Amino acid sequence: MNYEDDFTKWEKTVPPSITCDPLWRMRVYRLALFVCDISWDDVTILSKDSRTRSLSDQLYRSLGSIGANIAEGYSRGSGKDRARFYEYALGSARESRDWYFKGRRPIGDDVAFARMDMLAEIIRQLLVIIGNQPGRTLREPSVDYTPDTDHQN
Repeated sequence: MNYEDDFTKWEKTVPPSITCDPLWRMRVYRLALFVCDISWDDVTILSKDSRTRSLSDQLYRSLGSIGANIAEGYSRGSGKDRARFYEYALGSARESRDWYFKGRRPIGDDVAFARMDMLAEIIRQLLVIIGNQPGRTLREPSVDYTPDTDHQN
């Protein structure tokens, strides 16, 4: 299931209040908005079954978080700050992919796997973007957790 044609058509429907912002130039942001927008029917299907109702909520929240964190990071002044929000978006993209896998039965494999492919592209792009941020850290720095033996309770 190739999403490029649908994506191109969808881009033409987005209002100028979004497309005129320099953020719109980031393909990863556009993809994040697109996958969240087209997921509406998916989360509706999942919400109708009591077994997947909470999954639908988690999926929609994690999908919405991708674009929101990209937007937040784009607006930050330092590379380290931007990287932090792009890392949040990365975590949300991976979480969304995980929820799509878990919800594939009611949604259908074709749709779920197509969404997971889009999310994989978002993940790849975010990894590149994060790696290009000046002052970024992809892992928490080492901290010495040696207990203070002089302190007694």
